[in-house]
Amino acid sequence: MVFHRASAGVPAMPTARELRERFDAVAPGTIGLEEEVMLLDPVTHDLVGLATEVLADLEGDRRFKLEMPASQLEIVTPPCATVPEAIGALGEGRRALAAATAGRCLPAGGGVHPFAKLQGELNDTPRYRRTLERHGPAARAQLVQALHVHVAVGGADRALAVYAALRAWLAALAALGANAPFAAGRDTGLASVRPLIGGLLPRQGIPPQLASWEHYAGALAWLARAGAVISAGQWWWEMRPHPFHATIELRLFDTQGTLRETAAIAALVHALTHDLAARYDAGEPAPAAEDWRLAENRWSALGDGLDAPLADLATGEAVPARERLRALADRLTAWGPTLGCSAELAVAGELLEGEGGAGAQRRAAAEEGVRGLPGWLARRFEA
Repeated sequence: MVFHRASAGVPAMPTARELRERFDAVAPGTIGLEEEVMLLDPVTHDLVGLATEVLADLEGDRRFKLEMPASQLEIVTPPCATVPEAIGALGEGRRALAAATAGRCLPAGGGVHPFAKLQGELNDTPRYRRTLERHGPAARAQLVQALHVHVAVGGADRALAVYAALRAWLAALAALGANAPFAAGRDTGLASVRPLIGGLLPRQGIPPQLASWEHYAGALAWLARAGAVISAGQWWWEMRPHPFHATIELRLFDTQGTLRETAAIAALVHALTHDLAARYDAGEPAPAAEDWRLAENRWSALGDGLDAPLADLATGEAVPARERLRALADRLTAWGPTLGCSAELAVAGELLEGEGGAGAQRRAAAEEGVRGLPGWLARRFEA
């Protein structure tokens, strides 16, 4: 996609027309996954900065990408028609990465390494060098791993409406995906500390409401003129209309330990976006919510995971996240046959009865110690 050029010295940003054309042109219904994976020393199980070397050995395999930490690689799936297809591609990526790292390091899934130092080595690329120059130690602290879920909605106005409606569900979804209770060798008391570490950088957390494509394009242009970004891809909020892929991208999940957990999250997201798109088609408006109310629920979700009290955005009545998600999963069951993800939606229901990723990590740490936890994560990686 070629973007309109702004004035000399200002990075190119998409215009509203270009964004609208891209989102109108994309085929609806596909789902794609991006999974950030930590690399562990096979003896100490600390983070090890071998991403560049491992990527070189993968010889241009487009399923794998460098991220900012030198101890991390990202596995990327193509756009897929169904969640099972996307999980199959992600599983093949996990197995290929495990084979490529055998004997040198161990790949593992989790939002934050349980005992690594709070700052670490970054990959030396022009893009990440600029981030380091601009943000200093805050950039070196970004030793975090997330799962990103992309869904193509189809239709520019439709996509923006689904984006608006999804904002109300982000806290509940984050509660399900919380998988980072430990950092620097200590229990943080949170279900996920990863978003708080991410918050050391700008444009994190609750995504802003976007009134129109002109609003979005204007925001990107403002950031470019301010010298804050060099690419539209640096709109880093926990959800965004992706300016290049023309998807709605949810970026709020910690990397999950197993493919089973990832599949459940992906199925909920895929079915929910379809459900909200159908409601938009039927003329059902999405309720608006003030950012501070969304942020209050987000903080609860990061603190207590599935047991978090999430307040009704209108009345303030608090209900545990697992109950809100249980009602949502029941509503979305009807989409399972249409989208081919009935089994994965059933797994989501099973996970809602459990302890969540953070609870599982705490149980493993009680049995093996915090120093043994990365090895436990590595063993689950190919499960």
